[in-house]
Amino acid sequence: MAQHNADRVADWNGQSGERWVAHQARLDAIAAMFGQAAIEAAAPATGERVLDVGCGAGASTLALAARVGAGGQVLRVDISEPLIARARARAPQDTPALFRVADASSAELPEGAFDILFSRFGVMFFDDPTKAFAHMRRALKPGGRVAFVCWRGTAENDWMRLPMGAIKGIVPMAPPDPEAPGPFSFGDPERITRILTAAGFTDIAITPFDASVSFGEGATRDAAIDGAVKMTLEVGPLSRALADQPDDIRARALAAVRAAFASCPGERSLMINGATSIVKARNPAS
Repeated sequence: MAQHNADRVADWNGQSGERWVAHQARLDAIAAMFGQAAIEAAAPATGERVLDVGCGAGASTLALAARVGAGGQVLRVDISEPLIARARARAPQDTPALFRVADASSAELPEGAFDILFSRFGVMFFDDPTKAFAHMRRALKPGGRVAFVCWRGTAENDWMRLPMGAIKGIVPMAPPDPEAPGPFSFGDPERITRILTAAGFTDIAITPFDASVSFGEGATRDAAIDGAVKMTLEVGPLSRALADQPDDIRARALAAVRAAFASCPGERSLMINGATSIVKARNPAS
């Protein structure tokens, strides 16, 4: 597990972090509806302090900062220096937000300092999620709130289902461990409940939130399909699946992925289905 964490940190400070920065505008647009739903669940009020855990290049941090105002504060923690740098560059000088490169699962955090623990797709990657949430809970005030959004299962999310289903039979792949750290490790609501309960949280509520989002864009339908293939190749698991494949296998796989995206509706923008859970919980008052 320690080696996995070291590899994850290295990746997000290397190729993955750089690719997410390059595609930041599109990725934020895809995640916007889901992030906003999580913010509404968190219900940040003027003057509150929020711990924002690992969620891209700062879009949710800025939205939270606007809600808490000058009398509040948002601390955004992420393991990726490129993403934190992008977040800092985007933030107006008077934004009540701090940005810190660290692993929220183990970083030193001020005890009992925050009203809200928030995350937009940032909590599914912990090696030991129960330990991570127990650690972060200590940074919450008594009675403090948790609100985050996480992906549900692979089969319900077209951005994974379409490309990875298309290459099945072309590229050999071991079946994934559904509880291994990764974007879908919180796909099972019962597992989320077990983790948060063991970490000491109460009042756990998990609500499905689904939306159709624009994934590929272009001046024509063909260009939009090409955009979807490029996006999934550069920021999704497809790149890892194809990394060591010979050119002929790679070409067949990409043709199959393109055909899969061609089944999606839309002309200059392909629409795909996204399935998430909005999770709420509370730190006991005493």
